[in-house]
Amino acid sequence: MRALIAVSCAALTVAALAVAPTAFAADALTAQYRTSASGATTDQVEPWFKLVNSGTTTVPLAEVKIRYYFRGEAPDVGYRFACSWAVRGCGNVTGTFGNLSGDADRYLEVGFTSGAGTLAAGQDTGDLQLRFYRTNWGPITQSDDYSFRGESTYSAWSKVTVHRGGALLWGTPPGGSPPTSTTSNPPDPNGPKMFDDFSYSSSSDSRISQRGWTVRSGGGGPGVPGAEWDPSRVTFPTVDGQKVMRLDSWNNGSAARQTELYHQRKFFEGTYAARVKFSDTPVFGPDGDHVVQTFFTITPLNAPMDPNYGEIDFEYLPNGGWGEPANIMYETTWETYQNEPWVADNIHNEQRQSYAGWHDLVFQVANGRVKYYIDGALVADHGDRYYPETPMSINFNLWFISGGLQGSSTERAYQQEVDYVYFAKDQVLSPAQVRTAVQNYRSSGVEHVDNV
Repeated sequence: MRALIAVSCAALTVAALAVAPTAFAADALTAQYRTSASGATTDQVEPWFKLVNSGTTTVPLAEVKIRYYFRGEAPDVGYRFACSWAVRGCGNVTGTFGNLSGDADRYLEVGFTSGAGTLAAGQDTGDLQLRFYRTNWGPITQSDDYSFRGESTYSAWSKVTVHRGGALLWGTPPGGSPPTSTTSNPPDPNGPKMFDDFSYSSSSDSRISQRGWTVRSGGGGPGVPGAEWDPSRVTFPTVDGQKVMRLDSWNNGSAARQTELYHQRKFFEGTYAARVKFSDTPVFGPDGDHVVQTFFTITPLNAPMDPNYGEIDFEYLPNGGWGEPANIMYETTWETYQNEPWVADNIHNEQRQSYAGWHDLVFQVANGRVKYYIDGALVADHGDRYYPETPMSINFNLWFISGGLQGSSTERAYQQEVDYVYFAKDQVLSPAQVRTAVQNYRSSGVEHVDNV
């Protein structure tokens, strides 16, 4: 939980995806491809796509990926993705890069946010006019790229692949990568789970510690030097008809009282989820402090650059900070760090927008990847050396960035609320499956489960 050091996330190593399981047997998505840059060498590759649904089901586009395979250029300075125009809106189209072994050693993976909507049977997405280029704008030889074809009109092209939920639906990927299924599975009712509805009376409720939680007290980072972690400011009111955990952190421009709740360290691979209410403004007093609202897991740092350290973060900064001027959400996966001199080894994605209000946060730790979802939409996919190696604790905290308090001495306080937290050990569950599992607990009157 420190200031982020920007790192390149241009290359993400992802294993090849599996053949379509029975769950998607009725799906039939075809990739049509053309290019507006047909030369053997170009300064930017321009793969344009249409997805056609010739199946019998309506498909949420947020669950669909398109992969375009190519050979990386030397020196590897990284690549940048851009959307020139899309019928579904460029803001609803994402692009990330990954590595493979073999001649086609790179790929562009195109995805969609929930705002792209669904693709009904018999319909197509319309144009996706996309492009990518080297970060130094150096030349790209595309005549030897696996997915390249110098056609200027759309037609089906099997050297582009289409995937849903980790399952291969269309096309033939290049050789050199073993298939690894990353499909989600139904929740195993007998599998290890942790669920907490936060139905406690106060921060001194004896059930909190009995169930593995600690309400933090005393001093120590992160945050304003000299700040105190105040258990009395961790409360459990009823909000929007549901008991929640509330973190309420206060400052007067110099002194600060911060809040944190964390669970014992025993969580590793599986699916983590929480429903969190973020806030953009203080509940009283002047606005403008650089405040951090979080849901994260962490392994202790035993020594500088400890290779067994791990950290997986959702961090929301409603007033900016760390060089950002306004609202920003970070998803950060850490390999390690050291404090003096500061060295950070991490990878992150960010969304520069307001997240005030309730949001469903999910991250999956499985198959060498850490995948982050906000309200059902995939927003980050990290792996390689950043994948955690050791069990972690689950944490929520609300703190003020050192040097980030605005000048007024008037008292003010910010709040973050958490509806529930959920963990399914060794299972890759979609955000929809998490919602169903939580609803089943609540409809059965279950407030807490922990057999992890």
